[in-house]
Amino acid sequence: MFKPGLIGTYYDMSEAHLGRDCAEFDMRYSTHTMNDGQRAAMILEGGIGRRLTYRRIDKLAA
Repeated sequence: MFKPGLIGTYYDMSEAHLGRDCAEFDMRYSTHTMNDGQRAAMILEGGIGRRLTYRRIDKLAA
């Protein structure tokens, strides 16, 4: 199911984001029995106490 989902969702893959893409597919499969409200609540609970940034903040910016 990974390859058809990958081809149907993403038209271009990069090695830099492959881990995130795989994690997204894993989350979708792991929560396929939940309804949308339950899934959204679980995702939001996972973000509690985290700082959501795109770039890593532990390294100095150049």
